[in-house]
Amino acid sequence: NFEEFTSSLEHRGPDGKGFYYNSNKDLGLGHTRLKILDLSILSDQPMKDISSRYTITYNGEIYNYLEIKNELLKKGYKFRSKGDTEVVLNAFLEWGTDCDLKFNGMWAYAIWDNKLKKLFLSRDRFGVKPLYYYLNNHIFVFSSELKSFTKIKNYRPEINTKRFSSIHK
Repeated sequence: NFEEFTSSLEHRGPDGKGFYYNSNKDLGLGHTRLKILDLSILSDQPMKDISSRYTITYNGEIYNYLEIKNELLKKGYKFRSKGDTEVVLNAFLEWGTDCDLKFNGMWAYAIWDNKLKKLFLSRDRFGVKPLYYYLNNHIFVFSSELKSFTKIKNYRPEINTKRFSSIHK
């Protein structure tokens, strides 16, 4: 169950929980929120852009988000919130996947493009914020913790002993 999958992370984000489902209900984004920068509901996630084409779920902190926000304001972007999530989302709208090159911080995020039906995932260069994923039989799920995957029906974690043994030869 998708909502159980998301709820398994409540200890990491005890200040709120949200869900997004696309119109076909074949994609869902979930988020448990730890309020740090913007304590208001305006920074609740998953968050949509002003056009509602893009939806983000984001974990992290962009230390230079105010600098990036000012650059985006000069380009005509409007902001509803005071946090860095909306900055990440609008940076993606402005620079596409190259937005990551602007970020100084730690992050893992996913942005769904509802028009092109594409999902973009990104993790900071050093992997400070975890981003795990599972792909099997056309099912793709991701999370910031491995324990979420125990909520997937018929999921059986396995150790890849071939990979393990090749590392330690």
